[in-house]
Amino acid sequence: MNLKKYFIRALHRLQKGPGYTYKELLVWYCDNTNTHGPKRIIKEGPKKKLIWFFLTLLFASLVFWQWGILINTYLSYNVTSSLSIGFKTMKFPAVTVCNANPFKYSEVRHLLKDLDRLIEAALERILQPTPGNSSENVSLPLNMELWNQIPLVLIDEHDKDNPIILDIFESNQPAVGNQTVEGNRTTEGNEMAEGNETFMGNETFMGNETFMGNETFTGNETFMGNETTTPPAPANVTSEEKKYKLAVKLCSHQGSDNCTYRNFSSAAQAVSEWYILQSTSILAKVPLQDRIRMGYQAEDMILACLYGAEPCNYKNFTQIYHPDHGNCYIFNWGMDEEALNSSNPGAEFGLKLILDISQQDYIPYLSSAAGARLMLHQQKSFPFLKDQGIYAMAGTETSIGVLVDELERMGYPYSDCTVNGSDIPVKNLYSQYNTSYSIQACLRSCFQIHMIETCGCGHYMFPLPEGVNYCNNEDNPGWAYCYSSLRSSIRDRQICIDSCKETCNDTQYKMTISMADWPSEASEDWIFHILSYERDMSTNVTLDRNGIIKLNIYFQEYNYRTISESAATTIVWLLSSLGGQFGFWMGGSVLCLIEFGEIIIDSLWITIIHIISWCKGLKQKRAQMRYPDAPPTVSELVEAHTNLGFQPEDTGTLPRDEALPPEPGTPPPNYDSLRVQPLDILGPDSDAETE
Repeated sequence: MNLKKYFIRALHRLQKGPGYTYKELLVWYCDNTNTHGPKRIIKEGPKKKLIWFFLTLLFASLVFWQWGILINTYLSYNVTSSLSIGFKTMKFPAVTVCNANPFKYSEVRHLLKDLDRLIEAALERILQPTPGNSSENVSLPLNMELWNQIPLVLIDEHDKDNPIILDIFESNQPAVGNQTVEGNRTTEGNEMAEGNETFMGNETFMGNETFMGNETFTGNETFMGNETTTPPAPANVTSEEKKYKLAVKLCSHQGSDNCTYRNFSSAAQAVSEWYILQSTSILAKVPLQDRIRMGYQAEDMILACLYGAEPCNYKNFTQIYHPDHGNCYIFNWGMDEEALNSSNPGAEFGLKLILDISQQDYIPYLSSAAGARLMLHQQKSFPFLKDQGIYAMAGTETSIGVLVDELERMGYPYSDCTVNGSDIPVKNLYSQYNTSYSIQACLRSCFQIHMIETCGCGHYMFPLPEGVNYCNNEDNPGWAYCYSSLRSSIRDRQICIDSCKETCNDTQYKMTISMADWPSEASEDWIFHILSYERDMSTNVTLDRNGIIKLNIYFQEYNYRTISESAATTIVWLLSSLGGQFGFWMGGSVLCLIEFGEIIIDSLWITIIHIISWCKGLKQKRAQMRYPDAPPTVSELVEAHTNLGFQPEDTGTLPRDEALPPEPGTPPPNYDSLRVQPLDILGPDSDAETE
């Protein structure tokens, strides 16, 4: 109770207004505030009061509207970009060079021999060879189990509403009943008809006939018997044949009807994609050390090296294995030693390389491009050559002038970037290379994790977490179907895009590329002799123009550009803008805001006091409801508790005829004996008592 009284007393002290009503408080504020307008409301006449009340309300609304816009602008956290140009000694970028062909064909031929026989036989049926021009591999046994795992099929789109799927190596495709086709019919691949199949015409072939290639017949033929023939190629190819498309058939498991067909506009694209899928399954089972051994070695690939005026060799490169390009070699990666600086701009102060790509040992169906793949990137970052690399053509000297752009982004809340990737929910699978975070590493790690969760195995092109194996056709028959579905899923891609962030600080290298034939016809003889002798210690020329590449990489200028972000709105801007709007519309200042805050506090105190008063009144009403009559006096309450005989009797609980004897009790005091009486009235008893 003492605490409650103290609190109420404190509320009365804190309330500084002239009274305890809202009206009194409002009048007091208008009379004492330094803000223009409210004083005129209480001091002017009735008409002017109305005008000033309207103007004050209007301008106050404008102030709050402008404040809302300013605060919303500040909370949007916009940035401005500034470009500055500097001049300093810069670190030479890390240079990654790879061969466009990941493995030497002589080293992997034994692994891909069944695959090569299949694709050669399929190409013969697709390309419709002329009689006597067939490959010898047709007679060799084919690994149809390998083919049936991921087959190539032909799609007949003459009837777009009902396309027909034709397997290239299908040799027993039954026709149900009598099937009739009118008009011109184009047959691609290998088609077998059993039973009676009628074509409108006059020519009859005895037996089942297999057609290889694209052939157009006008009229109808009847096929009966068991003979298989290969017709010659027609002299004229009609436009109807273009309605056939080559596709890769992907099924959830072998023999399943849950299949999808990846169509291609060109058979070259289909063959290349099919070969990559099949070779991926085969190479996924090869240990990493064997794959490195089957690739191009640094001492064979890097023939000459010069950085500035200092000679270098293959030992100055760091070897990594890249799934797309096999063995790759990085110069100035900065992992084991400090990064090199460039003293001056110009070609004579850059990196000069001579590479041998050994084009004659390329895998014919896996690598359709010949050359070297290279990329410039920061130190201690993983090179993603498939996305950011460039090709250098064989038989040329390629000069690359480099300009440096440094990007500096602001972090949260101004931009959604990360400093080192520690706040990214995706596990970085490329951390096993001890490289820094990049958004490419995050996106690929996210895709690999989703593939492991969905397909139960990892893709050959990305790193693996511990305890997981790469996908292959034997252990995971439906991996290609799962991979294709996952790659085309927009939802899964969006999940990875939302999870990964750009780095706040990044360095980009802008390249200016020029090429020339190298070596020239006048100098190729002695250059090839020297390079062949240095590599093979042979006087014979073992190199040619198709396998030699020369690279010049240098800083084009020493100027570097820095693109940095800064906050477009700061807290200083916000306060000055808020104050400017308040002063312009209301003629106020910070003190006026304090006065406004004071009236709000006083209003709260008044509200609390009223709530306390209301609670006290409510408590008194509840007490009155307990005693509907007049409340008893203190003497009556005491007498009721100490003299049980004077308690009121509840006569309703006893029968009428039965009357209880009076309960003994102490009689009330004789208050008259206490009065002062005259002496003559007192009796003898009184005298006796006085004696």
